Amino acid sequence: MSSDVSWREHFATPIRCGTFRCAGAVDAELVLSIGAKAQEVAVWDPATGTLVDVPNLPHSLEGPVLSADARSVLVLNDPTGTEIGHLWSFPLDGSPATDLTPDMAPYTMRGVDVARDGSAVVINPANSDGFALWIIRDGVRCLYRSDHEAWNSLVAADAALASIDTTDHNPGIRRFAVTVVDTASGAVVGVLSDGPLAPVRGVRFSPVAGDPRMLVSTERTGFARPAVWNPLTGERVDVDAPELAGELVPLDWSDDGGRLLLVHVDRGIHRVHEYDLGSGALTRVEHPDGAYFEPDVAAVPSNIWASHYGPGGEIRLLRQRTDLPLEVLAPGGDGRRSLLAPENVVPGVALRSEEVVSRDGTRLQLWVARPPGTTGPVPMILHLHGGPNLCFVDRYHPAAQAWLAEGFGFASLNYRGSVTFGREFREGFWGAVGDRELEDVEAAWQWLVEGGIAEPTQTFITGSSYGGFLTLLSLGRLPELFAGGLAFIAMADWERAYDDMNPALQAAWRGFIGGSPETAIEKFRYSSPLTYVENVRAPVLLSQGIHDTRTPPEQAAEYARRLTAAGGDALLDWFDGGHGASSTERMADMLDVELDLVRKALRGERWSPA
Repeated sequence: MSSDVSWREHFATPIRCGTFRCAGAVDAELVLSIGAKAQEVAVWDPATGTLVDVPNLPHSLEGPVLSADARSVLVLNDPTGTEIGHLWSFPLDGSPATDLTPDMAPYTMRGVDVARDGSAVVINPANSDGFALWIIRDGVRCLYRSDHEAWNSLVAADAALASIDTTDHNPGIRRFAVTVVDTASGAVVGVLSDGPLAPVRGVRFSPVAGDPRMLVSTERTGFARPAVWNPLTGERVDVDAPELAGELVPLDWSDDGGRLLLVHVDRGIHRVHEYDLGSGALTRVEHPDGAYFEPDVAAVPSNIWASHYGPGGEIRLLRQRTDLPLEVLAPGGDGRRSLLAPENVVPGVALRSEEVVSRDGTRLQLWVARPPGTTGPVPMILHLHGGPNLCFVDRYHPAAQAWLAEGFGFASLNYRGSVTFGREFREGFWGAVGDRELEDVEAAWQWLVEGGIAEPTQTFITGSSYGGFLTLLSLGRLPELFAGGLAFIAMADWERAYDDMNPALQAAWRGFIGGSPETAIEKFRYSSPLTYVENVRAPVLLSQGIHDTRTPPEQAAEYARRLTAAGGDALLDWFDGGHGASSTERMADMLDVELDLVRKALRGERWSPA
């Protein structure tokens, strides 16, 4: 049963990904959207409500930020989507763009921050020379370099200090410490570590000039908690909040340095709080249901999007729900005073949060909805997010709405490896990549079937990036469960892909898998879907970008060749891009293909030509 709304209408408007406040004194925000043809950037003036489009930016936008005076957009210039290039400055007035690091070798960028006074920019480039922290101020200078994983460059309000999250104390293990350097001398002035088991990550420096303190996220209890740390004196203030189960994630620091903006995450549900550093009071902020940030771990921004402070300590709540696009709200009353109205979209279906228990008793979170007006089991799409250190939050999801509009159920699983569920859950896949995740996939399938929601012979699995990897691995190791697999920019063969990955990804996967292909070849092969290709019974779609350096194209092509040679049904779709779709037209066209293939499978027809 399908709805009266055409599924294509869910892709008819731009999809706002987030708003990002200018680091300087100017009250302006960068608005990043996925448009009809490409990603789009606009500058929003909250005082007037005006949105001004920014022209002539690269086709692929990796973590764009505003300059301190809000007159330029700083972004990695990467025309093809390889995520490798240089940081450029693109003036809003259309004057010529400038390469800010012209003499550096090309790099993948894993952090960029702008000093509040506009005097400096810091970046975290990664390439074959390792991981580094560079400052752009009267030239370009390296402040810190390491052969081990290091992410997330931050700079103090007056640019006197800069920081980077490092693993030199824990080589090969993604449990960070925060390392702070003096930007004048390059000397390390402080390192904050909570020991070998508990990572610490930088969030931001104090917005007050001359204040050296940092807001950090710690995990001494096994779950995220905020702390404020002075790297010059070692003094720290921890917000333990023992009364709250789950994580208390720090997002921002008010301009006067007096308050922290936090989100309590318990089983995937978001509740915004404020913490007063003077009184020690933790206060709940009233707001409607939905998601208020979306975390990332190894990308240019530490969050894909997040609520934050405006001038004068005004809270700007970025809110989404799976059926409602992004809007910016001001707290007060029911928290519905709109600062930036959402795009006008057709009505959809909200997903609900459910708990699923995996084979070993681990509690999982599943977002799920059935198509309107249905009872009993329905054809089901089981979605797996990428990462693995990401999570599915209750944000606007036009693809989910399209499936629901066409009569399919939709569910998305936060499997082990997902963030915001504690350290043990996030690290649960280490050393045996794929094992725990597939136990979780099987548990979700059983829950959906035994609950009378999913038709067992009409359940399909889908995902992008690491979710695409798990899609392929599920088809080979759980072949009896799924009627088909839709894998987007997926990893099919860790061994074949390793040499073609960008160096930042190589370092990450050496840690997760437990070595390199030279030292741990059996682990690489054990965790590769290609190893199990002869077990696959269901048809498979692989959609792959030709410039992708995270899940390189050749390994996907080899999977399709091997599955076809084994008598399987493999369809390989190439697109001109990197690691992801960058337009609503591409997203809609891909969904059109997926709908056609799923219906073919339900009729017993092949996906690939005979």
